[in-house]
Amino acid sequence: MEKQFDIIDTALSAGNFSTLAAALGAAGLVETLKGDGPFTVFAPTDEAFSKIKPETLSELLQPENREKLIAILTYHVVSGRVTADKVTDLESATSLQGQTLRISTKDGLKINDAKVLTADVQATNGVIHVIDAVLTPSVAATA
Repeated sequence: MEKQFDIIDTALSAGNFSTLAAALGAAGLVETLKGDGPFTVFAPTDEAFSKIKPETLSELLQPENREKLIAILTYHVVSGRVTADKVTDLESATSLQGQTLRISTKDGLKINDAKVLTADVQATNGVIHVIDAVLTPSVAATA
């Protein structure tokens, strides 16, 4: 049987989440997502991060913007193990950041405006859903 890893190691082994991993490291969230959980993570790929202006991303990774980065990253995480079959029964979910994520199943599974590319990547402490865009909480919450 294949060894299962926690959310961080699962994402790292997939090979297309290096920007997310760097951001989690800069925000100091690696230990949290290696914790017991369970967590559901909507994980933007490196390609999703490439849609953000490089200077904006670089700025977010600076230590003085850590709180804003934490707000953005925790907006991608929901408490509990929410698999795709459970998600289809929901219209929204509250992120660890505190704001609500919209869930739509009209044109494939979407979280806000991001499409779920791969659902239900299992980890020992939760589940990862791979998405094609970085989710952004409303400005007031990140100010």
